[in-house]
Amino acid sequence: MFAWLALLALSLAVGMFFALQGAWYVLVFSLIEMAAVTAAFVAYSRHATDFDRIVHENGMLFVEKMRGNRVEFTQLDPCWLRIEAPARRRDPIRLVARGITVEIGTWLPEEPRRALARELRKELTQ
Repeated sequence: MFAWLALLALSLAVGMFFALQGAWYVLVFSLIEMAAVTAAFVAYSRHATDFDRIVHENGMLFVEKMRGNRVEFTQLDPCWLRIEAPARRRDPIRLVARGITVEIGTWLPEEPRRALARELRKELTQ
């Protein structure tokens, strides 16, 4: 938040300086820049707390996904669960059970995503 405010203050100061020198159009571009930076900051802050939570308890697998302000809960039966590891570099892990598919690990780098798929398989086979 401090970096965002500092960037806005600097942009406004530059725009005001040139506006006082007679180049008022620099202030217009400065305001457009401040609006764009604010929009990017809002978009980033909406997804900064996104997560996938996987809990295995009482014989069930619970998946909680948060994307922006939306939370999605899914309950899967581990007896019918198939874990599809990423086939390609950008593919997520797919948990499939009785026609329900849940994609997890979307934002993990490739190797940690594959490690997560291996760990899930190991945990669920025990």
